[in-house]
Amino acid sequence: MSTIAPARTIIEGGYVVTVDQHGTEHRTGHVVIEGGRIAAVGAGAAPAELRAGAEVVDATNCLVTPGLVNTHNHLFQWLTRGRAQDAILFDWLTALYPLWSHIDADLTGEGAAGAMAVLARSGCTTVADHHYVFPQGSGDIVGALVATADEIGVRLHATRGSMDLGASQGGLPPDAAVEETDAALRASQEAVERWHDPSPDSRVHIAIAPCSPFSVTGDLLRESAALARTLGVRLHTHASETAEEDAFCAERFGMSPTAYLEGLGWLGDDVWIAHAVHLDDAAVARYAATGTGVAHCPSSNGRLAAGIAPVRTMLDAGVPVGLGVDGAASNESGQLGVEIREAVLMGRLRSGADGMSVRDALRMATAGGARVLGREDAIGALEPGLLADVAVWWIGGVEHAGILDPVAALGLGALPPLRRLLVGGRTVVADDVLVSSDEGRIAERATAASRALAERASWI
Repeated sequence: MSTIAPARTIIEGGYVVTVDQHGTEHRTGHVVIEGGRIAAVGAGAAPAELRAGAEVVDATNCLVTPGLVNTHNHLFQWLTRGRAQDAILFDWLTALYPLWSHIDADLTGEGAAGAMAVLARSGCTTVADHHYVFPQGSGDIVGALVATADEIGVRLHATRGSMDLGASQGGLPPDAAVEETDAALRASQEAVERWHDPSPDSRVHIAIAPCSPFSVTGDLLRESAALARTLGVRLHTHASETAEEDAFCAERFGMSPTAYLEGLGWLGDDVWIAHAVHLDDAAVARYAATGTGVAHCPSSNGRLAAGIAPVRTMLDAGVPVGLGVDGAASNESGQLGVEIREAVLMGRLRSGADGMSVRDALRMATAGGARVLGREDAIGALEPGLLADVAVWWIGGVEHAGILDPVAALGLGALPPLRRLLVGGRTVVADDVLVSSDEGRIAERATAASRALAERASWI
């Protein structure tokens, strides 16, 4: 990314929601950024002595929040949107596995560029991606994701996923889409050693992420957990997403997904689980007791009719919960900002009109996501010393006229355009336009890549 951060940036005049531990909000406030970090946050205008030589962003009629944190995605799926439109998860996967088994690093990069561009334009500054399909000869897929994140300008929490339980062994994916267990473990270690950056201002983290109980052997789950802890990185997988998965685990393992994962070392404060829709009270208690995080993906859960996760119950129990877009093939919008509203609506359908406030949902999208990814000391709030990942939302238009609570404008109204999005103090979006790369060219490349993938699989 070529955009250079100015020495000092002042954002002032907007409604500032810090999402700090006290829930501090300033009706008219300022945020001062220096050296890629937040230097000051407060009410009113910035101190006069800080203004000399600073870039000043006028946030009048804007809502200022931390940049949003996406805790779960499958970026490559940007190339396969709109397929299997009326299917539940297992049928949807069965339909799409043959197409995904032709993916490679180049196609992944083109799809990821489209997905990341849309994420950025919806307020997202940190992207967690779960890539789990690695056909033979597909090249350096994780490297392609790292390069694309640098091009767009977002932080990346990439996971080196894997599948080793093919259909011939009773798993869901076709054998052509899975790897040998030892090969997957070696590749996971290589990805961490090559790309993981544990420094405080890191833009690239790598985690290890076997795909799901119905596509991965117990050996791979157990050995992946041991490997991640040896390397000092986090663990991620899907679990308890659908009733069909519960039935699969009961038939194959004689227990629930939660009990199965815990027996293999897969509950802990270094683990986050995608979906967690079908958790009973005992499972929620185990997540809370172990600090296991959850990526809540409301739009995708609705798209696949998976159910509504017990988010209020999880939050009340102390489970770390963030928001996720999930794969663009099960959430064709691909916008993280939209998930704030979806989380509010889904939460209320499950728990009542007071079951999910707009501030609860914004916290999940920011500080909650940071906690799920183990980055609460760096991102997710507007506090001095944290990285300057900031979203400035324009709410002065007719779409939000008359909504006097700016947080409700974001959490209940239409997704506002961005006056500015900054990652580490660098501008990524300005006046609702991606400035780090050409959106038209990204769209052309993604369309061509989608067509090329379909042709490889003889789907055209």
